[in-house]
Parts: sequence; C-alpha cells; structure tokens
Amino acid sequence: MFAAERRQLILEMVRANGAVSLRELARVVQTSEVTVRRDVRALEAEGLLDRRHGGAVLPGGFTRESGFPQKSHLATAEKTAIADLAASFVDEGEAVVVGAGTTTQELARRLARVPGLTVVTNSLLVAQALAHANRVEVVMTGGTLRGSNYALVGSGAEQSLQGLRVTRAFLSGSGLTAERGLSTSNMLSASVDRALVQAAAEVVVLADHTKLGTDTMFQTVPTDVITRLVTDEPPGHDDRAATELQALADQGVHISVAGPGAGSGSGPGGVAGGEAQGSRRREVRDVPPLPGQRRSMPLGPGQDPGRGQGGPPGAPQLRSASGMGDQPTARVADLAPRRR
Repeated sequence: MFAAERRQLILEMVRANGAVSLRELARVVQTSEVTVRRDVRALEAEGLLDRRHGGAVLPGGFTRESGFPQKSHLATAEKTAIADLAASFVDEGEAVVVGAGTTTQELARRLARVPGLTVVTNSLLVAQALAHANRVEVVMTGGTLRGSNYALVGSGAEQSLQGLRVTRAFLSGSGLTAERGLSTSNMLSASVDRALVQAAAEVVVLADHTKLGTDTMFQTVPTDVITRLVTDEPPGHDDRAATELQALADQGVHISVAGPGAGSGSGPGGVAGGEAQGSRRREVRDVPPLPGQRRSMPLGPGQDPGRGQGGPPGAPQLRSASGMGDQPTARVADLAPRRR
C-alpha cells in the first residue's frame, strides 16, 4: 500500500471513530507502528488530525464521542486485560456500581462469576452481560435510554441513585488526564456518572492507554476523587502516556497496569506479597509521587468525613488479585503514591 493510500485510510478511520490507537491503525493498514506514527505526523502537519498518547483524534482539542459499534472494536485486547484485573478487586457478596462503556461491559462478563454480588448499573449492556448469572443480583436505574451507548440517563437515573451506598464504583469514559480527571463527551452521561460516584466509597476508573492525556468536554470524576486507575501497558515509545500515569500517581491515584503474559496482583495499598496462581511471581514496581499533598475527596450530601480514599471505617479495601480463584492473565505494575 502506498503512503497516500495508507494516510487516506488512517484519516477515514479517525473521522469514523473520533479516536483510534496506533496499534489499531497499524493492524488495519498492515504496517508497523513506526510507519503509522510517521503517517500520523504528516496528517497532523496538514491539520487533518491531532496526535494523542498512542493514537490519533479528530482535530480541535476535544474528541467527539464514538458510537458503540466503533468503540467495541477499539483496543479490544487491552480492554480484556483491564477487565480481568479489575474483576479481581471485587469480593464475594459485595455491592458495586458499574457505569456504561465497552470496558465496563467486559468487566461485567467477569463479575458474573462472583457469587453473592449485587451490581447497580445504568447500562443495558452491563445488565445483559449479568442477566444469566444465577448468584448475581442486578439493580437498574431508571431514566431515559441513550441509544448511542445503551445507557439510561437523565433525572430519573440520578434520582434512583439517591440514598444508595456501595463499596466501589467502576467507571469508564472518553478521556483521562491528571489535570481534569475522567471526562466524557456527553453532558447527560457525565451527570449520571457523577451520581454513581456519590454512591460509592471508592472509585475505580477503567481506561486503556489510548485515553490517557485525552480531554473531552464534560468532567465526570476529578482526579482527587479517583481511588484507583486500572489501565494497560502503554507502548514503550509512548513517553507521554508514562508521564501522564506518573502525574496521576503523584496526585494520589493508585495505578494498576495490566499487560498480557504474567500472573498479577497487588495487595491492599499496593503492597506486594505472596504469589500469583501457578509458579509466576507477582511483579510490582512502585513509583513515588513528587512532593505535595493529595487533595481530599469532596463530600456529597449526607456523606461523612470517614469516606476517604479507603472508604468509611470498616469498609472493604481493594483486595489482592491473588485472593480470587480465577486469576487475571495480566502483569501488574503498581504505581503507588506515597501516603502522607
């Protein structure tokens, strides 16, 4: 394929999806990521697209939201690894909330194996993934159906979450930066996500590396409210993604990075110990934050000061992946903030 043909195909993919990773572009045009990166630079110089961490987006600074069919085919391997690891943080008998998104849909498929679980969600796709799980109770919010991502939004959804209290919320979004936290392109979705956050003692964000450094219109979860980020291993050449991860860790976010090919897990608070299932030992690296004080989580109506990053007194903490029977096939790198 000639360079002009490659670049035209790359441009069409970005226009259709809003944001595409370099890995996906290289797979579709059947060339190396190095070549694709060179093509993306050339298209950016012409003002036809913008480069982002490990990918390309529509020009203009803020990415528009892709529809579900497009999102479901982006970074599929990364989303699988993230979902495997995130599921290991859920204990038998817990109550959690799960937001809308293709990554959270993957998570829901794995939560179907956790007995005694209660899942509150505004996502039809999450509910569908759990519909036949005999020992999982699914509670759906009310609201108006938003067809582009099969989620319930609006005042009905938000009001149904009032007075709810669960151990943790699992959320995804369109972009994540250390400066603004998690964001999305739709105002109604952002409002419901904020209501989901208010119901949880801990907030776990699921975001693949292509969303790191991407900023979209509506903030859903400020950085200082995020307890943990579960993401995939950025490409080795993507220094900006690594910088973004470190910036998040410096603000107190505990980061678990999942990649294929190794046993995984981190104990509560990011302390390594024990072994993953089988003979593979857990791999943990700690990156200390820069000097500074983590901001406190803002309290919602009816909340008490005990709801910090670790939740109220006696609340379950994020558990070790080694405590689950089904181990995620992922390597975990924990960027643990230094507690002050």
